[in-house]
Amino acid sequence: MNTLSRHWPYRIARHIGLAASLALTAVPAAQAKAAGGPAGGQSAVVVEELLAGLDSPWSLAFLPGNAGILITEKPGRLRLWTPATGLSEPIGGVPAVYDRSQGGLLDIALAPDFTESRRVYLSYAEKGEGRMAGTAVGYGTLSSDAKKLSDFTVVFRQLPKLSTGAHFGSRLVFDKQGHLFIALGENNQRPTAQDLDKLQGKIVRLNPDGSVPADNPFTRKEGARPEIWSYGHRNQQGAALNPWSGELWTHEHGPRGGDEINIPKAGRNYGWPIATYGINYSGFAIPEAVGSSAPGTELPIYYWKVSPAISGMAFYDTDRFPAWRHSVFIGALKEQALIRLRLEGDNVVHEERLLESRGERIRDVRVGPDGFLYALTDESNGKLLKIGLKD
Repeated sequence: MNTLSRHWPYRIARHIGLAASLALTAVPAAQAKAAGGPAGGQSAVVVEELLAGLDSPWSLAFLPGNAGILITEKPGRLRLWTPATGLSEPIGGVPAVYDRSQGGLLDIALAPDFTESRRVYLSYAEKGEGRMAGTAVGYGTLSSDAKKLSDFTVVFRQLPKLSTGAHFGSRLVFDKQGHLFIALGENNQRPTAQDLDKLQGKIVRLNPDGSVPADNPFTRKEGARPEIWSYGHRNQQGAALNPWSGELWTHEHGPRGGDEINIPKAGRNYGWPIATYGINYSGFAIPEAVGSSAPGTELPIYYWKVSPAISGMAFYDTDRFPAWRHSVFIGALKEQALIRLRLEGDNVVHEERLLESRGERIRDVRVGPDGFLYALTDESNGKLLKIGLKD
């Protein structure tokens, strides 16, 4: 483990792609916008509202063969939308969810072999004893008419269950080898993110059936959960596989300030709550924090001093809109925008805000098979948006 990796200032400058800068904080959004970008200034975006009336939608997935878009709604409904048939009735076979505060039905991912298995993976908040809950993940088999998930099987439960409604995470990503990464929150129980005998504030890595890969970093460490890939995370609500490097990227909500993007490595500690760029909502410092860096912990590759409240993540790697190539898109809840970060390698070299004039919380963003962006707005009258650039 790199004991210097949260030390500053030179690594901060390198990670944000501004090697000449020796600033002690990452470039704030306003400065990043001014740092330059594509010729012609900000992107000329066209938005088509495909659907309205969703109840707190959280995530979406594209069925192959232009068969439609699966959408999760936080109260516990899974629906199919197609341009021809519109929005379906709720699909049967979805597990019961803990629908309180931030809890409910959350992320969705198709199995890598979906065309053969028709397995659909869901993450959701699951009730435990009393008022407690935790994140669970499972899969069911989608019927040929897309009206039912059969034989739903739970492959992961976050233990112990410590949430009373906050910080469930959670995003699901399959890597190129077929491993399932689950990005989790710490249930708003800060110290647990550092506890290797608990599954709060972790990224876990599993085989699709829920078994633990033999090469996970803590399989031979006494007292540690073998599912853990990385730890020291707060509330992760964005994760995606970088198409150029094949590595997992995640992002997480800071407390009051300090939203951050990480490239989680096996066995590494990403700092929360002993290292953070944020403060408590009360205005006081995080009690466990020693500062924005701590020995033995990793720096984020990018962070925001003022939290946009980020959710959803999608890398753009298609030829439909060349100006967007080598970008990653992230939804912003509090700042009600779609954030575009232009990349050079793993460095963020430009940031711009899209859709700000709409005044809508962006919960999820994905790249469709047609090369357009698709986003969900997070509200009781949630919308599905199709986003492109003017010709």
